[in-house]
Amino acid sequence: MSACSACSAVIVAVTAACGQKGPPLPPIIRTPLAPVITADRRGSDIELALTAPAANVDGSRPANVTRVDIYAVNGLSPKTTDLDVMKYGTRVASVRVKAPKDPNAAAEQDEPAENAEPAVGEGLDQGAKSAVTEAITPSLLESDDRHEDNSRVLLGPLAVTELRTYVGVGIDRRGRPGQFSKRISVPLALPPATPPPIAIAYDEKKITVTWKAAQETPDETVLPSRAVGPLFPDVKYNLYDTETAQRLNDKPLAEPAFEDTRMDWGTDRCYVVRAVEIVAGLPIESDANEPACETLEDMFPPRAPKGLNAVAAEGAINLIWDANTEPDLAGYYVWRAIGDQELQRITAKPITDAAFFDGVRSGLQFTYAVQAVDKAGNVSPLSGRVQETAR
Repeated sequence: MSACSACSAVIVAVTAACGQKGPPLPPIIRTPLAPVITADRRGSDIELALTAPAANVDGSRPANVTRVDIYAVNGLSPKTTDLDVMKYGTRVASVRVKAPKDPNAAAEQDEPAENAEPAVGEGLDQGAKSAVTEAITPSLLESDDRHEDNSRVLLGPLAVTELRTYVGVGIDRRGRPGQFSKRISVPLALPPATPPPIAIAYDEKKITVTWKAAQETPDETVLPSRAVGPLFPDVKYNLYDTETAQRLNDKPLAEPAFEDTRMDWGTDRCYVVRAVEIVAGLPIESDANEPACETLEDMFPPRAPKGLNAVAAEGAINLIWDANTEPDLAGYYVWRAIGDQELQRITAKPITDAAFFDGVRSGLQFTYAVQAVDKAGNVSPLSGRVQETAR
């Protein structure tokens, strides 16, 4: 073989080696992050709230998710995995979620969101919240979800206190589960009795909500008899605003009373209260009592002004007094009398300054008083009187 032929062979070999491709890359699998699941036990219901995932495990978005499933089991075994809960438990809810048409057309973690294909279709927006209620029925209490080895967890110091445990998971376009949520457990014990009716009183600074103490015996009419009652009743209370469903107290109230300082005249305030007990370290609320409502009407006058002084000038008398501090103060009325006559109001509308210049005839003695008025038209008693003669 000639030298030229040998060189050509080497060049072909090098060229072929440079153009050779490596093994094909595996397809990208977008796995949705875990949904957020919470649960509250109220009376004979378990109220579940979920937040749909909005991103994938690798940080890309939108999430490759078409629905969120919630599963539940009673008496969870320590050996039970999340997949076991999904396989052997009860699916109590399946909430559809808007999904991208092409899961791979997602914005990476460091890319702007507008680079992603938007989620479309029917269902919950990604990152939005939804709620599901599961009623505690005889069939729910009789369900006997077990691990394959039939092991059970018994909680409570003296008796079995059944727990129902929930876990949520997002399902992708191919029907594969994503990350599982944190497990949430609620007791299946009897709830405390519903508290008695609410009484409402208020003044200009606060609303006082009171009720009688709840009975310490659980309400056995709410749940079937198989439910386990609380072992050591320690009833406390949660107060709710019915308009917003917001709980007003930071922690359960030991006493049947609460002071609400959200004063806004003309507003309706409506409340319900639920008794709450802690069983196996978890709260159980009673059913709510009947709502009690009150319309806040300003019937409270400001205090009488203090420190009224009169200073005589030529053909005039200057009045000055201490300013009132009420937040709804509209101003002041000025009252005047000549000599021993009856006081007459000399300002048709409230004046806003705590001072008044009164041009009068010289040599006459005048008596003055002032009166505070608020924005609702409530007037204070008259201030102390002062007398002065213009020069």
